[in-house]
Amino acid sequence: MKATLPPGLDAERLLLRLEWRVLRRLDGALHGDYRGLLRGVGDDLADLREYQTHDDVRHIDWNVTARLGVPHVREYHEDRDLTAWFLVDLSASSEIGARTSRATMALDFVATLARLLAHRGNRVGALRYRQGVDAVVMTGSGRRHVLRLIHQLLQPGRATPRRGRTPVPAGTRLHELLEAAQPLLKRRSQVFVVSDFLSEPGWETPLAQLAQRHDVVAVRLTDPLDGELPDLGLLLMGDAETGEQILVDTHDRRFRVRHAEAVARREAALQAALGSAGVDALELSSNDDLAEALLHFVRLRRRVAQRLAGGGTAGAEMGVRT
Repeated sequence: MKATLPPGLDAERLLLRLEWRVLRRLDGALHGDYRGLLRGVGDDLADLREYQTHDDVRHIDWNVTARLGVPHVREYHEDRDLTAWFLVDLSASSEIGARTSRATMALDFVATLARLLAHRGNRVGALRYRQGVDAVVMTGSGRRHVLRLIHQLLQPGRATPRRGRTPVPAGTRLHELLEAAQPLLKRRSQVFVVSDFLSEPGWETPLAQLAQRHDVVAVRLTDPLDGELPDLGLLLMGDAETGEQILVDTHDRRFRVRHAEAVARREAALQAALGSAGVDALELSSNDDLAEALLHFVRLRRRVAQRLAGGGTAGAEMGVRT
């Protein structure tokens, strides 16, 4: 079901709605301690030391490790003013949703966190992907900057046909968004990759490369109907990305079983790719309460941090489904 953004939606109205419905609840529940959303690691290198079992592998200095033959990690001065980037996938599949579109979910998430973080002196920026990366908002702070960021995300996409060719629908190339971000992130940052991750292959390597230097959270946008295929007889199904359509018989039990198996394989492959890249994952469904989902994520991050501080391992705990 196609559920596009509400007509006439503007940045001010969107932010006011979230400030009343979400941000007040978050501020009250967190008591001003928003640091669970960020790792709290600044940009200034303080020291190098040998790797210990509780250390984050993303802090390993591979050059020093190779030179000395013993794993070493970097230690940083904590920086009170941090930088957060939102890499937002608003490709064609983001317009789909049973109750609300993924695009609406993405904008609510970005606007909420950008406002929460920028209000406290941190700097926030964003890149938007539609048929390619077509909007970049460099980092800034304060409410006015957040409004500008939201406004840019709300703007209609610009078609970018290849030279000498008639534009044709194409699948999402999430790797283009991730690769475009790398030269812009000059300092160590918190990075939120907001996407349904329905993409052509090739995004796994640039995601892992980002995670080597930055704290990356994969914010996966889902819908309850993603894995379901109800028995409704003959249905004309379409690919939102490519425009392809196919007539299927959903009454055929064997077809529904094959569909469920394909969905399970795709889910397993995605979880494996995120785990291999070393990123935390937060799943947001159109059924979720945004404030509760973020509070759950913060609590879980704190538990993982406490476990690591005590010499444990995070394991797969940060693959959060809310």
